[in-house]
Amino acid sequence: MPTSLPFAALIAGAFALSTAAATDSPDPLTRPMPGKPEWTRAHAPIRVYGNTWYVGSEGISAVLVDTGAGLVLLDVGLPQSAPLVEANIAKLGFKLKDVKYVLNSHAHYDHAGGIAALVRDSGATALASPSGAKALREGHVVADDPQASDVANATFPAAARVREIADGEAMRLGTTAITAHFTPGHTPGSTTWTWKSCENGKCLDVVYSDSLSAFATGGFHFLADATHGDLTESFRKSIRTVANLPCDILISTHPDASGADERLAKLAIQREPNPMIDTQACRRFAANYEKMLDKRIAEETKAVQAH
Repeated sequence: MPTSLPFAALIAGAFALSTAAATDSPDPLTRPMPGKPEWTRAHAPIRVYGNTWYVGSEGISAVLVDTGAGLVLLDVGLPQSAPLVEANIAKLGFKLKDVKYVLNSHAHYDHAGGIAALVRDSGATALASPSGAKALREGHVVADDPQASDVANATFPAAARVREIADGEAMRLGTTAITAHFTPGHTPGSTTWTWKSCENGKCLDVVYSDSLSAFATGGFHFLADATHGDLTESFRKSIRTVANLPCDILISTHPDASGADERLAKLAIQREPNPMIDTQACRRFAANYEKMLDKRIAEETKAVQAH
């Protein structure tokens, strides 16, 4: 069983690695892409609950699940974050070669950019929805992505081994089943993942929720336009899906989007009661983003009426 190192030591080591990764890399799979400072700022790896660990950066989540028969990683972050995530895995006492699968929430560079390097370095296979898998294979967001017009950030390293997963399908490894729930909206292939994690005989439902943010670039509309039908109801269905999931622990792709950043900070100094446990977190998270969608649709409707 991996052992936890002193928190201060982990922070110091991870910070040094993050700083090195921020410089230009000769490795094409880890060459830096732009982003907010916290997206690549080091965060010490920490056990969330049972067999679930947070191994991402301060602003972008990466979650490790130890199935007992191999490791599963959910997301990596930007290309330059791959070395940080790999180092965090090693600091917990795990071996990178034991990562069997890398699961993706959505294929944007800030969450999927580092998957190619992780797949190469570990020998793992990436899993994603059909739309997400297409983007991972091609190293480019799909054409119907709401942010496809963001040309500067549309391309990221393509992964070598990618497999599609179906809505409601469970990826099984050892005694662990991690289930894919398609939650399209932020991207066409957005996927939320759930599993049970057990500690001291108590099993809890963990939700790794994809973004529910109604954000778009280049004049993309969620209302019907010349290229697609009205996406509003499918987006609302995704929000309701997350709201209604069995949910004891919520980790969002950007920790600060759900308050997971604050809960992780408390967890570093307090294990009991575990601050990550919040049975209402999924409902609050979904409600906040439904308000964002309401605002976005109202703005689009107003713009249409004005013309």
